[in-house]
Amino acid sequence: MIQRATAAALAALLSLTLSACATPHLQAPQTPPAGFVGPHVEEGSLGRGVFVVRDGARLPYLRWSPAEAREPWAVVVALHGFNDHYASFRLAGPWWAERGIETWAYDQRGFGLAPGRGEFAPETLTSQDLRDIVAMVRARRPHAVIAVAGESMGGSSTISAFGSETPPDADRVILLAPGVWGWSSQSPLNRAALWTAARLMGAKTVEPPAFAVRRIRASDNTLELIRNGRDPQSILSTRFDAMYGLVDLMETATERLGRVEKPTLLLYGAHDQIITRGPMRHALEQAGERPGLRTAYYADGWHILNRDLQGETVYRDVEAWLRDAAAPLPSGAPPVLPALRADPKAR
Repeated sequence: MIQRATAAALAALLSLTLSACATPHLQAPQTPPAGFVGPHVEEGSLGRGVFVVRDGARLPYLRWSPAEAREPWAVVVALHGFNDHYASFRLAGPWWAERGIETWAYDQRGFGLAPGRGEFAPETLTSQDLRDIVAMVRARRPHAVIAVAGESMGGSSTISAFGSETPPDADRVILLAPGVWGWSSQSPLNRAALWTAARLMGAKTVEPPAFAVRRIRASDNTLELIRNGRDPQSILSTRFDAMYGLVDLMETATERLGRVEKPTLLLYGAHDQIITRGPMRHALEQAGERPGLRTAYYADGWHILNRDLQGETVYRDVEAWLRDAAAPLPSGAPPVLPALRADPKAR
């Protein structure tokens, strides 16, 4: 009896050990349906539609266009943050549209109404999606300035794509508090805990603890935070392997920020409690000096800058920079890295 119990325990231990060696789950590319014609746009009503990318995956979008069928002088392809979806630009999109800028915000794989809800997709796949989508938008707006704007995780995806060997065919890059809290900025305890959890309990979901929700705020716009929490398209309970995939993506973004060659505007708020000052300083210092990289540090800014109470300040700076990347920003916001170097908490 004792021998059987010992054997069972050893078998269980072996099973756990083998599980710990498994690679955390990531979405695989889809198989295009029969008769697939390649990447294309399917337009719906009220600014809604679907980007169909090269593997046949359908990525829903929301579009805000200038009124009276005016041709936009600039177009923003917008990428949302982790567990969010395309409506994250619902405040910025209409504001920019009034000034002749069109915004196409789409659901990334695993989020919103896109395939594989809750499952993280590899950077190679999301970068290819962005290349396809930018190409489709450029084909429709050949005379406009094409910019890609990524918020938080969307910023991580944007950096990873534009810092790769085959960047999307856009003219500008806008990074709104990009996710750069990768492995090199995590504590040893965090790294070990997430590495283990992603392998032993990868598909298990967990919600943020109540104390963290109370203490860590993504914005000073309380109504937006409440709306997000009640939005059925938001993801509130997260898989461990998705968290692992996010940290992996943020590490890739940290490594590639200095490789982005397109003119880039990086915006960051002094009150950001999600991507804190230390990781942002680390990413910027690793990126080094680059002529095309411009940054702006908002003393009143939080993490989801385009939905903060001072969101219009950000919209106005983006519009001005799209018109003239060398002109002063209307806000007068100073560069980020000198501010972080002067801050003893940014270490």
